[in-house]
Amino acid sequence: MAPKHKTNKTASAVPRHIAVVMDGNGRWATKRLLPRGAGHKFGVDALKRLVRGCIAQHVPVLTVFAFSSENWSRPADEVRGLLELFVQVLQRETAELAAQGVRLRFVGCRDAFDARLIALIESAEADSAAQCRLQLNVALNYGGRWDIVQAAQALAASGEPFTEQALARHMCLADLPPPDLLIRTGGERRLSNFLLWQIAYTELYFSDLLWPEFDEKALAAAIAAFARRERRFGGVPQAPSSADGLRVA
Repeated sequence: MAPKHKTNKTASAVPRHIAVVMDGNGRWATKRLLPRGAGHKFGVDALKRLVRGCIAQHVPVLTVFAFSSENWSRPADEVRGLLELFVQVLQRETAELAAQGVRLRFVGCRDAFDARLIALIESAEADSAAQCRLQLNVALNYGGRWDIVQAAQALAASGEPFTEQALARHMCLADLPPPDLLIRTGGERRLSNFLLWQIAYTELYFSDLLWPEFDEKALAAAIAAFARRERRFGGVPQAPSSADGLRVA
């Protein structure tokens, strides 16, 4: 279940679940004549700002794309640096996140990670399990196609009838509401194999900011844009009633 969160007069305009493709770390570093790895380190600071912003905006669930199943094809030194950065961040930040009321959860295939990283992931999940202010899902070695395949394999093994609803129960994050809003930074307009099943009716928001530049103000702008959209879920707009005090065309 999604963590409980405060409600306020604008709760209906606040996404229950935000998904983020954190794109642009390497380009941010290159523009500053820094190694790409420096961009990933500054990207951690942007993620911390995002977490604070979601807590301030009363968003109960946040899912971030930290390392895709395709990212293994990057230069070996960059991949090693990213994996070591994950270790450092988990060692340094887990206690602080829990103190903020953040529950950590990791989704994706862990088989390719070494024992040290797996142990830190499991420890972070266990140590933050009681927190309920914000659920932070971190997608590591994750791909949307992989998610669908593993769900289909689990469903086949269960012997259940193959239906859309049955398959959905085996997807990652099946116990949470699907994302209401997906934000991608870096100026790209694509999904890059992220949460393909879950975002069927998600509102998409693309920012030209590179990920290390993204802050609470940028998050507020994305949520404000979301609040102005009319979500139909395959239906048609509802005409306002006379009780709304609006003229009906």
